Amino acid sequence: MTTADPSAASPATATPGQDPVPEPAGYRGVFRVGEFRPVFAAHLLSVLGVVIAEISLTVLVYRATGSPLMSALTFALGFLPYALGGTLLAPLADRLPARRVLVGCDLVCAACAAAMALPGTPVALLLVLRCAMAFVAPLFQGTRSASLADVLGAGEAYVLGRSLLRMVAQSAQLIGFGLGGLLLTVLAPRGAILLTAAGFLGSAVLLRLGTRARPARSAGAGARVSPLAGLRAVLGHRRLRALTLLSWLPPLFVVVPEALLTPYATGLGISTAGLGLLMCAMPAGAIAGEVWAGSALTARTRSRITAPLAALSLLPLLAYAVRPGLPLLLTALVLAGLAHAYTLGLDQWYVEAVPEELRGRAMTLLSTGLMTLQGVGMALAGLAAEFLSVHVVVASAAVLGTGVVLLLLTEVRRTDGPRRETDPAAK
Repeated sequence: MTTADPSAASPATATPGQDPVPEPAGYRGVFRVGEFRPVFAAHLLSVLGVVIAEISLTVLVYRATGSPLMSALTFALGFLPYALGGTLLAPLADRLPARRVLVGCDLVCAACAAAMALPGTPVALLLVLRCAMAFVAPLFQGTRSASLADVLGAGEAYVLGRSLLRMVAQSAQLIGFGLGGLLLTVLAPRGAILLTAAGFLGSAVLLRLGTRARPARSAGAGARVSPLAGLRAVLGHRRLRALTLLSWLPPLFVVVPEALLTPYATGLGISTAGLGLLMCAMPAGAIAGEVWAGSALTARTRSRITAPLAALSLLPLLAYAVRPGLPLLLTALVLAGLAHAYTLGLDQWYVEAVPEELRGRAMTLLSTGLMTLQGVGMALAGLAAEFLSVHVVVASAAVLGTGVVLLLLTEVRRTDGPRRETDPAAK
């Protein structure tokens, strides 16, 4: 595949009014950009806060109701409002200044968490507040991703910065739940939720004081479009549509083995410790893959391996066809995680394809679709496993997903080159 060299993008001219950003020498160079450090610290605080809130709220609801269904619903409510919030709020990511949006979303989440921690808050209100936090989450994530290009430029620094934020989220899955469980041994659930409120407040302060005020990307009358028009503007651009689908659809298949790990491990008699190890395998592989790609490879090399790695990313899951035991299964999941390194090149392709005036909406919709389709993938995996053996479901997902990825890569190749389609709606 022929692609533009990611290192050729000029950060100094990527965004009007932006200071020149030197291309970094690996991840360490990204931290030399002063404005990125508070962004990273704010992300760390908010991610840990969300994980602690999920655990604490689940325990709180279960103790109040004694219902496993209501307890599980608190997790589901982290996914369900995503599609609605991301679709309805996406235009705000371009119509309002980024710092105002980010700080506002943090304050909304802090207020919701503080209300959850109040004694006597009824369960119904707890769930409504959880929905409110999830409703604004895609706007926050999309705006942050778009503003990251303002802070770091649209070249290699952006790719590595986005990779660092993604690794924080992956690491939260590895250590956040353990940390939350430990906190609940010394704090009541409402006390732990107060820490979540403090985390969001800290994030708001860091972003308000540590980042520059920048004008909205599309503040004119033409920017006041409906959410549906914004969706058409993003998906009406042929290359952007192909790259969006390439970001959305592979995770739909990747979550299948994770969703079915417990029944599969139980069927093989794998211990609880073995199950915990398996649950960590794919996130650990993903972190290792991103660290390797970001620190050991050049931007040009990352771009060149994006398509091959994406095409191969689901193939390790074919090991399920032989009903693997713990050692082979662990290896397959780690390899599938390592292949996640292709996302660094995909990030570069995406930010180069997005028109500046659509960047906020595009990034918000990207986050929305990613979270929503992962939830859909988990649900479909569970449904399929009601009728088929788990190993058959996962192996079939690997085959089907690989076919989907190959079709999308073909479309991406067709839209590559000096002539790229634009849609009038995107202008």
